[in-house]
This record gives sequence, C-alpha cells and structure tokens, in this order.
Amino acid sequence: MVAPRDNAPPDIAPPDKALPQDDLLWARSLHYSHSGSPGLIGVSVGLRAGEILAVTGPRGSGKTTLLRCLSGQLRPEQGEVWFNSVPVHTLGTLARERLRRDRFGWIGPEPGLLPELRVWENAALPLLIAGVGHRTAKRAACEWLDRLDIGAFARKHPGSLNRAESQRVALARALAHLPAVVFADEPTAPLHRAERALLLRTLTTAARSHGITVVLATHDEETAAVADRRFALLDGRMAAAAAAAAAAGLSPTSIPQPPEDQAACSLSA
Repeated sequence: MVAPRDNAPPDIAPPDKALPQDDLLWARSLHYSHSGSPGLIGVSVGLRAGEILAVTGPRGSGKTTLLRCLSGQLRPEQGEVWFNSVPVHTLGTLARERLRRDRFGWIGPEPGLLPELRVWENAALPLLIAGVGHRTAKRAACEWLDRLDIGAFARKHPGSLNRAESQRVALARALAHLPAVVFADEPTAPLHRAERALLLRTLTTAARSHGITVVLATHDEETAAVADRRFALLDGRMAAAAAAAAAAGLSPTSIPQPPEDQAACSLSA
C-alpha cells in the first residue's frame, strides 16, 4: 500500500481563535451563495480523525456546497476551513489542488472516469499525477479494485463497465492513495440496494482499518445509518437553526448568527 503524504505548507499563520484540539477537519461560520442564492448560511462543523459523518438533508439543502467548501473546491465567501492546522480557506489555487490530490479523496454520484484510460489507470490516477512510480501505483489501485470485486476489469476501459461497476472504480480511485479524508457526495444515488451495500461496506471498512475520515452527504436513510454521527442541513443552514427560523416566521438570512466562540464550542457536538 502507498502511505499518505503530508504536504502541509510551512509557516502557517495561527487563526484568530484557538483551533479545536480534537478535530482533524473543521469549519466555522461558512457562508456561500450561488448566483445570489444562499448555499450555506453560517454553517460550522468539525470531524475527528477516523470519524464517519453523514451530512443529511433534502436535495438543495447545501450538502454538496458544504463538501466542496470543506475539500477546498470552493472558497467560502465568509468563514474558515481548517485541515490538520492548515487554513484551507486562505490557500492559493495550486496549494488547494495539491491538498486535494495528496490528502483528500472524492467520490460523487457520477463516476467521472476517463474513457481513454484503462480501469486500473483511472483508479491509480491520483498516485500517477503525484509522481508515484507506475508499478507501485498499479499495485495499490489493483488492491482496491480486488476489494471491490472488479479486479478482473483492471485492463479494460470504462466503456465496458456498467454504472455500478464504474462507481466502484470511482471509489477505488478515492481510496488508492490512502487519503486522510474521503468526501463522498451521494455516492450511492445511482445504485441498486445490493450495489449500495457493497460500496458502503468497502468505504466504511477502509475508514475503520486505515483511520480515514469520511464526510458522507446523503438524503438516504439507509446510507446515513452507516455513519458515527449525523449533521443535518436545511435551506443552507444547520437544521436546528432553519427550524427555529421557520417557527419564528423568519427568512433564513434574517436570523442572527451565534457568537463565534459558541459556534466553535459546538463543532464536534
């Protein structure tokens, strides 16, 4: 197996507030909008190393936006994101790309495989891009393909796979470089129940055996049940705050935000 690499930038300036001591990944007071429509409104959350967190809520509640902010794909308009004492929200584009390549894995509802590459090459892509040797990268990728019962397809091209098999390749790609965090955005959405169970079993087993933190966005109750803890969103807010707004007859953007110290204290609750 390939050991994860720690490419944290040196000389990181300390944050204004103390970092949570037990959290590997955390965010405070995140705000993000899509073309003027609120995507996230004051969301704070924290995850410990090796924890599986289910981010739940209906479609349009902000789950994907939260995962993309936490993983550095999006820079929040307000708020901060920290990974292992690295301020993700202030990193430049190239530094965020390196962080995602080396320390994070991603699987979404679409496999996103490259048709010109063979299956094992798709699974090994983060390793190959990082400069890991061809033989080492292939071995690591094929180990995960075998665990997902698709090792026999390693030399084929994605066009010969069905949707469920392609999604398994996408999971192998997310795990092959042993990331610190895997972001799984509705990874079981296109799958039937049996295929969903296999994918989730492999993901959770990998998390337990390798200490990988998983952020799992889902609106499916069975999928959320594999997590250690749930974090519910509604209309871009933490669900409890959204419910309070609805009860008071307020619009989501009109509720006062909790003090930063209070938000920070509740990150891992």
